[in-house]
Amino acid sequence: MTHITPAAGSTAPALQAPSPLNGATIAILLILVAIALVVGGTVSIPQAMLYLIGVALGVSLYLASLGFTGGFRVLMADGRSANVRAQMVMLALAILLFYPAMATGTLFGRPVGGFVAPAGTSVAVDAFIFGIGMQLGGACASGTLFTVGGGNVRMLLTLVFFIAGSVIGLEHLPWWQKLPQPPAISMVEKLGLVPALALNLAIFALIFAVVANIERKRHGKLEPIMSKDAPAAQTGSSRWLVGPWPLIAGSIALVLLNFATLYQAGRPWGITGAFPLWGAKAMSALGADMTQWSSWSQPWQQAALKSSVLKDVTSVMDIGIILGAMIAAALAGKYKPGWRVPPGQIAASVIGGLMLGYGARLAYGCNIGAFFSGLASGSLHGWLWILCALPGNWIGMHLRPLFGMQVEWGKSSV
Repeated sequence: MTHITPAAGSTAPALQAPSPLNGATIAILLILVAIALVVGGTVSIPQAMLYLIGVALGVSLYLASLGFTGGFRVLMADGRSANVRAQMVMLALAILLFYPAMATGTLFGRPVGGFVAPAGTSVAVDAFIFGIGMQLGGACASGTLFTVGGGNVRMLLTLVFFIAGSVIGLEHLPWWQKLPQPPAISMVEKLGLVPALALNLAIFALIFAVVANIERKRHGKLEPIMSKDAPAAQTGSSRWLVGPWPLIAGSIALVLLNFATLYQAGRPWGITGAFPLWGAKAMSALGADMTQWSSWSQPWQQAALKSSVLKDVTSVMDIGIILGAMIAAALAGKYKPGWRVPPGQIAASVIGGLMLGYGARLAYGCNIGAFFSGLASGSLHGWLWILCALPGNWIGMHLRPLFGMQVEWGKSSV
């Protein structure tokens, strides 16, 4: 997650009074509602509910400026820890809600399951690749979707190549799965509910304390996560309509919406699982015979290619995230796409997007599916993912200046 001073081209909410409804805002609202009605009428009401949860996720991500990429970079480059501290609170709240459901396999009478994957070679290598891609592409999976919704044209290019990398990664998945990897391990099943909670809560608390100490030593005080300054024009209810939200508010919103996803879908929130489907559909529309690809040879995969994306849970939630961020940006008076993207950033989006897509598909998820929802599920692979993604972020951070992109080295920029 990120909550820093935005670089040029960022779509973070402006500190200004909300503008009245205009034609663009009304049009976005109509599209948002129309899709909800179509999903409810042609697929199911529960699917429409998942779409609306996606909309709420997009609003929350945009108004709190939540995205993991900038938060990792600011900590490594400038010792600012607010974002990572908010992540630790988010994860602690998540496991308190999720672990009992993971232990029983039910949530309010409904069967549920988590994202539990092997913590093996593919996770280690491809999370590292994903980490580099985060810094070059400009965002993680959730960050890419909400910045695209907010009108960031450069991130639209990252998304296109994120999808392309996902298609390639899915085709290579069988080879990676042959590499050494242990069985999938659920910490809840292996340790028991209470020990798993105690262990993970202790780790989150330790990380919180360590990064807070780094910031105190570097800057003398901690940037708050419980509050965020806003102009007088953005107080009261208007503050929650146009932002900026405090980091902790965004973190709590993500936990509750992920928990709602678990109840409604029977599994946690994920993002990148939809991207290979979108890419394969695009290639099919261009004349490619995807049935000749081993990754699309199974009957259920071919059925998915022929079906509407609105029937895919992850797809409708991703669409909701984009539109949720779009309406949030419009209400904040910030939906103004800029079409001029420097050549260096174009190259970074292409390279970074491919790395993001490839890495996410082979590491069993991204910052959401593997890290956030993986740890909320009690999967050991979530810890391996972040341990390998962080070094990738460090390398990607040092590559950014080669493409003309900012790094927050202290109070200066590169």
